This record gives sequence, C-alpha cells and structure tokens, in this order.
Amino acid sequence: MALTTSSSKPAKKKKTGSDIKKLKLLITIVPRKKTEFFVDFIGGFEVNFQSVLLGEGTARSETLHMLGLEDSEKGVIISVIREDKSEEILRGLDEKFHSVKRAKGIAFTIPLTSVIGVTLYRFLSNNKSIVSEDKTNGK
Repeated sequence: MALTTSSSKPAKKKKTGSDIKKLKLLITIVPRKKTEFFVDFIGGFEVNFQSVLLGEGTARSETLHMLGLEDSEKGVIISVIREDKSEEILRGLDEKFHSVKRAKGIAFTIPLTSVIGVTLYRFLSNNKSIVSEDKTNGK
C-alpha cells in the first residue's frame, strides 16, 4: 500500500490578464502652499509613488495681480497611478480645485507604455495579486 502526501505549499496563483493594470503618470500643478494637501489627497487613491518638484510660474506680477493670483510659486506633483483610477482621481482633483480656497491648479495624465521589473510594477500599481515566478521553481 503506497502512502501519498499532499504538498504543504499552496498552489501558485497564475497571472491573468485582469491582474495587469495599465499605468499613467499624473502631473498636478498647484500653489506651493497647497502641495502637501494634494499629495495627501492623491495618496488616498492607493498611489504608492509620488514626487514633488518646486516650480515657479512665468507670469509678471502685474498679470498675476490683474488675475487675482498672489504668487507664482508652484508645487509640481508627479504621481504614478493606475489607469482604472485616473478618471476618479481627476474628478476629485477638479472638485478640490473649485472648492478649496486658494487651491487652483491643473492636472493631466500621460500613459506609461512599459515598466521593467515585476516587483517595481507591483509597487507602482499597488497590485498584490500578481505572483512572480519562484526562482527556485518550487524546489
């Protein structure tokens, strides 16, 4: 009589097309004093990577005064977002641009066509369901 045992390791999940999410680069330009507010707001959409650059507008002070803008110091927020969340994030930003005092800004996305490395992709997409192949092939 032969005794068989089942493996104690759980079966590997296979990649499915639905696990792969396209990514976009979200560029958001806001008044510098509101940068932290918008970084926190965007982060609430499961965004794992954001970088902030300091910018300076090019309009003359007379033009800024005429338009009712106080300063030209800007925060440029670069975020990597999942494409399936881009409309929701842009709608939320638009609402904040209109409802938060002194928080006018612009936002746009650029599609990312490739990312090298499964681990990097998993981090950027906040996708925990993709399992990379085991380097030891189950050994």
